[in-house]
Amino acid sequence: MKYRKLGKTDLDVSVVGLGTWQFGGEWGKDFTQKQVDEILDMAKNEGINLIDTAECYGDHLSEAFIGDYLNRNNREDWIVATKFGHHFHDNFERTRHWNENKVLKQLDKSLKTLQTDYIDLYQAHSCTDEEFNNDALWTMLDKQVQAGKIRHLGISLKGNDYVYQTDKSSEINVKAIQVVYNRLDLTPEEAVFPSAQQQNLGVLARVPLASGYLTGKYKPGAVFNENDVRSRHNSDETRRKLQLVEEIAQNEVPEGVKMASWSLAWCLKHSAVTSVIPGCKNPEQVQLNARAAELDIVSSVHPQSVNK
Repeated sequence: MKYRKLGKTDLDVSVVGLGTWQFGGEWGKDFTQKQVDEILDMAKNEGINLIDTAECYGDHLSEAFIGDYLNRNNREDWIVATKFGHHFHDNFERTRHWNENKVLKQLDKSLKTLQTDYIDLYQAHSCTDEEFNNDALWTMLDKQVQAGKIRHLGISLKGNDYVYQTDKSSEINVKAIQVVYNRLDLTPEEAVFPSAQQQNLGVLARVPLASGYLTGKYKPGAVFNENDVRSRHNSDETRRKLQLVEEIAQNEVPEGVKMASWSLAWCLKHSAVTSVIPGCKNPEQVQLNARAAELDIVSSVHPQSVNK
């Protein structure tokens, strides 16, 4: 595994992290604690130390699985990132909650559910610019940093072109951003990445496998079951993406290299990107994701990569 400093923080994160939206039950699979334990054990064995979760991956359900694991293992081995701003409801809908008092309650619930005294990276979760422009919110959160409940603040950008929030990050003590970035979506390269680099912000690339399309498992015409969040994607857009994936597999992925590993390494070669946070459904996928750190294009182009 390789590690990079997360922007201006004191956190050395693995270049491949672990996204955990799937633990909330929206990707066609309901998890047990045993299955989550096996995934986290494999992540640890592979040198992965970054877990990214959220308050609304289920109603703190993903956090609960992670918290149970952390309670039985060494919390200090992990960098835990979670988010705020929403409440999950049983019909897979979410309501938005950005009042500073409500966010403080979210924070305390996340701390309790994660069974930890502190969160390494606490991220605004897909806020609009109007929700972002809230001095009372950021003042409250800064006080939580001073109190030790939060180590660092971040923003998980609602859109991959949200340069306004990126530009304002340093003004509100935000030290890292999270953004959708993958071989099918290059938008952050235009304005978000240059702004992040200018401010020395850490960058977490989410959806680096384009919701699984870049794993190479799905061919044009693939159909997802109704419990899979991908079944709600625009069908024409899905067909277009799968056709493009097939062309990328034929023309860009080196022979003998798994497409999933290549796709993650492709993201990591951009000098703005600190870490990718792919999801996974089993330990084997964790292992395959971790292989991305070994591909030459990761270490050869990013000056921050350090082997451990």
